[in-house]
Amino acid sequence: MKNKVKVIGAGLAGSEAAYYLAERGVEVELYDIKPKSFTPAHSDKNFCELVCSNSLKGKDAYSNACGLLKEEMRVFGSLTMLAAEETAVPAGGALAVEREAFAAFVTKKLTSHENVKVICGEVTEIPQGWCIIATGPLTCGGLSESISGICGGQLHFFDASAPIVSRDSLNFDKCFFGDRYGKGGDDYINCPLNKEEYENFVTALLSAERAVLHEFEKREIFEGCMPVEVMAARGFESLRFANLKPVGLRDKNGNKFYAVLQLRKENSDGTAYNLVGCQTNLKWSEQKRVFSLIPALENAEFLRYGVMHRNTFINSPNCLNADFSLKNSSQTFFAGQITGVEGYVESAASGILAAVHIYEKMNGRQPKIPDNTTVMGALSAHISGSTDNFQPMNANFGILKPLEISIKDKKQRYAALAERAIKNIKEYKNNLQ
Repeated sequence: MKNKVKVIGAGLAGSEAAYYLAERGVEVELYDIKPKSFTPAHSDKNFCELVCSNSLKGKDAYSNACGLLKEEMRVFGSLTMLAAEETAVPAGGALAVEREAFAAFVTKKLTSHENVKVICGEVTEIPQGWCIIATGPLTCGGLSESISGICGGQLHFFDASAPIVSRDSLNFDKCFFGDRYGKGGDDYINCPLNKEEYENFVTALLSAERAVLHEFEKREIFEGCMPVEVMAARGFESLRFANLKPVGLRDKNGNKFYAVLQLRKENSDGTAYNLVGCQTNLKWSEQKRVFSLIPALENAEFLRYGVMHRNTFINSPNCLNADFSLKNSSQTFFAGQITGVEGYVESAASGILAAVHIYEKMNGRQPKIPDNTTVMGALSAHISGSTDNFQPMNANFGILKPLEISIKDKKQRYAALAERAIKNIKEYKNNLQ
């Protein structure tokens, strides 16, 4: 008789967990509310819907911590990485995907797997037996209350997604193709602004009406998904050092600009582009008015407006072990953003980790945690460490154990950290039974 695991939630973390276990002969019951119902942030009937952005961040494992995390995940046969490679769209140094194709690829892999049984419906309480809860940052209803009860309450923050515009509606007399420092060919469309245009844009942005005006906009916004209007409020020039940074961007004539907004492909056909870094909580009519002040977007057709939604995560250090299991329920595991890892790739990686550990424990072995010389190990340490103010964590080189030797050059130091991490995660994987 096969071992059986219930996986609750078919987002990035749940899909990774289900796939890892199914590939090892475990009978998986994968629960998701789609397509019967949707959370406020979701609309695609398929699993693994990417809501905020179509970018999985940097590709280079030797200069980018998220790129390194992707390489670690490939060691475990990551479903997310398989899907991303199959559905990638050009994005310079970033790994971006066509959202619908990405979700469809993952869904097909899981629904056609002989060891996966998909069950559509809402789970209202934590199941008995072996299970992985990967319901994401919008966990709701009875399950949310059940989690809150067993974990001693929940924390939350709010994040936002960026608008998407039609390529055909752009004014190409006022924008140009190219990536920063001449890299990436035609992967990005750059929309320049002179000083007066920038000042007009920021002034309008700061005075625009927001969809929700609550105290959380001041204190509960995760830095990695900050609305552009909140960033602008930190200083009139702040956007010129953030998503409108002009450094390294010149047109074909070599001209420099006061500020530049980049647009990134949303699909492989290049018919839709998202406004990079322009997550927003403005009312939709205000988004149209304000972003149209950018010369290249003066007649832009908005295919999707930006939205803000609440993200929920548990106080993991108080209730989770480093193997992602509950301290007071050894057969219950958590994975994904609900654990306090932040980002698409980080969420997927936590799904792999939860699956690795539950598989070991089901087979009578004590789970071994990858050490913090690897990104996967460092994220495990983060969710189980001691902190008075637990907050979501992205992959970054700062959470890795320092090198034994000092390397001042940042590029060389990151490369050395990456080489060590890849070597150690491979050894960790090979030592699993």
